[in-house]
Amino acid sequence: MDLATRLTELAARTEKHREILLTEEAAKTALVMPFLQALGYDVFNPAEVVPEFTCDVGTKKGEKVDYAICEEGKVKILVECKPSTAELSINHASQLFRYFMVTDARLAILTNGAVYRFYSDIDQPNKMDSEPFFTFTMDAIKRQDLRILEKFSKANFNIDAIVEAAGNLKLESLIRKEVEKEVAEPSEEFTRLIAGRIHGGRVTSTVKENFQRLIANAFNSIVRDVVNDRLTNALNATTLPEEDEAEPATDDVIITTQEEISGYHIVQAIAAKHVDPKRVVMRDAKSYCAILLDDNNRKSLARLHFNGIAVKYVGTFSGKGEERHQIQDLTDIYKLSDRIEARIKELDG
Repeated sequence: MDLATRLTELAARTEKHREILLTEEAAKTALVMPFLQALGYDVFNPAEVVPEFTCDVGTKKGEKVDYAICEEGKVKILVECKPSTAELSINHASQLFRYFMVTDARLAILTNGAVYRFYSDIDQPNKMDSEPFFTFTMDAIKRQDLRILEKFSKANFNIDAIVEAAGNLKLESLIRKEVEKEVAEPSEEFTRLIAGRIHGGRVTSTVKENFQRLIANAFNSIVRDVVNDRLTNALNATTLPEEDEAEPATDDVIITTQEEISGYHIVQAIAAKHVDPKRVVMRDAKSYCAILLDDNNRKSLARLHFNGIAVKYVGTFSGKGEERHQIQDLTDIYKLSDRIEARIKELDG
């Protein structure tokens, strides 16, 4: 079972039980331990995942951090847990700050089981940053989050690569905040920069005010266009294209996940009852993963809508129309066998 599938199941559990997990211990047992398991760590091996990790710090004696993930006796990651209903803040991280300075750890996680905040020592060596470099929530995991979380898994753990990525993520977050400020209210510096490239004369106060208004309008227009494009793509995904054209494959945008590959193999196995499985081809796109007969976009057998892991759909076809079916597990695709087989007979009968 891949990471995306494990987190899908855990996200459903988090949504179902979060409100009744009122204590820290309940959140740890029901949510945090399964999360660490999803990353490949053996939570029942006390040499690998140490609960109630103690490390005396100065005059502070007997303080504990909830978990220390270790390798060969060295601490890799510190984990501090809070009740699932608690709103996380930096005030919850006092033990993490102290332990960070006296252990080998360069990564720390503050969580309530639903929200996870990842910290490192990007600003100053051996001193935990006050701001997380990465945050995600179980009820809104994105594909980009999965790529980042893979780096923290036991199989892929590389502290140097993680810290380097952490620095880039933090810079990206800071850049985003500055861009958001400019979108909301263009600064004088940014306004003069844009006006200087377009306006031929002197940038007077009147010109500046006019450009500030126009820049704000331009930003809003760009956002509207992006939203409309995404809505159009989503609506177009519900009907079969007339032309034999797939979405343009851009390596830096389209990522075929193991979950999509597994879903493809299930559809291929269903189709094998009626056609040579070599005729069943997967073609990934930005908004969905298409499974085609004879690599022909007019012969769609199914579409896997797995871009967000919280809710997944499988599209089946009759004529040119697509019907979407929500699934909880990849094995639910087998429940659609009759529809997929009927589609094969329709196309290849």
